[in-house]
Parts: sequence; C-alpha cells; structure tokens
Amino acid sequence: MATAVRTLSDTWSIGDVAVPSRVVLAPMAGVSAQAFRRQGRRFGAGLVCSEMVSACGLDYGNERTHGYLRIARDEQPLAVQIFGSEPDRMGRAAQMVVEAGADIVDINMGCPVRKVTKTGAGSSLIETDGGDLACRLVAAVAEAVDVPVTVKMRRGQRDGSRAFLAIGPRLVDAGAQALTLHPRSAQQMYTGRADHALTAELVEAVDVPVIASGDVTSRARAEAVLHTTGCAAVMIARAAQGNPWLLRELATGDDEQPTNDEIVAELVRYARAVVHEIGERRAVPFLRKFHPWYLRRGTFPRTLRQELSGLDTIAEVEARLLAAAPGAEALLQAGRDALADHDADAELGLPISVYGGG
Repeated sequence: MATAVRTLSDTWSIGDVAVPSRVVLAPMAGVSAQAFRRQGRRFGAGLVCSEMVSACGLDYGNERTHGYLRIARDEQPLAVQIFGSEPDRMGRAAQMVVEAGADIVDINMGCPVRKVTKTGAGSSLIETDGGDLACRLVAAVAEAVDVPVTVKMRRGQRDGSRAFLAIGPRLVDAGAQALTLHPRSAQQMYTGRADHALTAELVEAVDVPVIASGDVTSRARAEAVLHTTGCAAVMIARAAQGNPWLLRELATGDDEQPTNDEIVAELVRYARAVVHEIGERRAVPFLRKFHPWYLRRGTFPRTLRQELSGLDTIAEVEARLLAAAPGAEALLQAGRDALADHDADAELGLPISVYGGG
C-alpha cells in the first residue's frame, strides 16, 4: 500500500495531544511571550512553545518566573519549555506548568548560551555523564506529569558531534514522546547551516515524532525538509520574527504578501497585545527590536525605523505607524471584534526572559 504524502496542513499528534498543522512555532527567549504565541496560533502554527522557564525559579517560588505560566485559551495546544539540571526539581517544575495549563512539557537540551550551560543545563546535557543525567531528567519529568514530555536538543556540543544519535533512543526509553533536533552544534550557535541529513538519521533511530528545527525559512524549504527527512513537523524560529505571514503560508499555502497597511495593522495589533501583557513602560523598549522585523517586509522608508526607535510612548509609535500606512486603521477596526481579548482588560505585568538562545 502506498504511503500517504505528508503535507504541512496535516493534523498529527504528540502522545494524545492533537496538533492541527505540521508547523511548530519555536521557543525563543525574549521573543516567545504570550502575545507572540497567540499571534502564531492565529496565523496557523499548529503548536506554539513558551520561552524557556527556569525550573529553579519555579521551585523557589520566584514571582517573575511564575509570571511565565499565564496561559490563554487561544494559544493551545501549548508546550511550556523548562530547563534545569536537577531531576527532582525538574519534576516539580513540570507539575507546576501542567497545573497552569500546559498541554506538553518540553525540556531544553539545546540552549548553547553560557549562562545556561554553566549551570549544567541546556545543550551541555546530552553529553554530560555520557547522557545519563539527560535521561534521568526526562524520566523524572515523565513520572511527575500525565501530559506528553518532549525534548529539544542540538547535535552535540562540538562541530561534528553525533551525540544526538546516541542519546535520542535513550531519551525515548526514558519517557520522551517527541524529539526536536536543531542539527547544529552548540559551538556553531547560529552560524553555518542546519544539516537535516542528521534529522533524517534521528527519524530512523526513534519511534516517536521528530520535529525538524533550523533554517526553515520558506514553504519550499519546509516541504523539502518534511519530505526528505520523514520528520513529523517543522519548527519555525527566527524566520517568524515580524513575519507571521510565513506561518500562514506554511500552514495553508496562502503566499499572498502583506501590503504596507496590513503590516502596520498587524504590528499595531501586536504592540497593543504586548502592552496588555507586560505594561507600557517595559513594552516600549521591548518592541523596538520588532519594528525593523516587521517593516523590512514592506516598502517603508528606512528613516521610519529610526524615528520609531526614538519614541517613548505607544501612542506616539502608533501615530507614526498609522501616518505611514493610513489604511491600517480601517483594518484594525474591522478586526477588533474578531480579535477581542477575552481576558480581563487590566494590565497583566508578565515577564520577558533575560536568556538568549535556544
């Protein structure tokens, strides 16, 4: 019998969690806040992921860390990613995120940033003690919760490492129900290319879904990775920053490029959501990195980005954006009811991660 051809719009599953498309929005520190995740689901991502949350912070009752655990109904299914190096503490943290509403608990074994790896967490895990600690962490989390547990990892610490292939089946035996592979080494950070021939090897080595992460920047590339590796889904990271339309293209095939009015309307909509989430005082500087991500897609003058960077209030930012794309106001009005926030209107004051990488 012929095998059905997988498409990016297919529904698939991690354990008993149904995922409505094969497009996964990556966990990105300092980016994957609630507004970003909700936008991702709205544009077609089948699964969205939180930025990584410290198991130590959760276990210590750190108020800032607990702020990451506010989950809205319209961002589910959602994976909350935790990081740490102590099995008991990771198990307790996993219980907390499930109680908060996480559908999946993801364990970070991919972050190459020094402030994470020096604690024994992140990308260092898959080669520590020959991978024994990584397996103990997965087993502790899987024992602690009744939702699927997944792992996101890199190929290994050094260029040329094949540690991922040795540890992958062991993580599954320990209780992981899906694996995400970013086939770069921690040494590479984000340089060079993601070698998805390695992803295909991992797919052959394990009997759980494998998510392919790295250099998925277009529908053509996503389809090529899906079909050549046999992976269950593709993960989109930096390519989705300021470009939610890519998620729509991947999930539905709609490749119509946004107009200037549509770009500004979405940026304003996103900015308002961020203000609701973290408050205007923190939102203004946080959003400055998003402005060029969005505006590079349109035909805006370069001076607009510079002007926005010097503004101190969201009202000023909105006024300048709407002056550059007057038709955006009508789009905002037309979508107001459909995009209403069903939660309380009060400012939430949620945190943004201080960690980089993932």
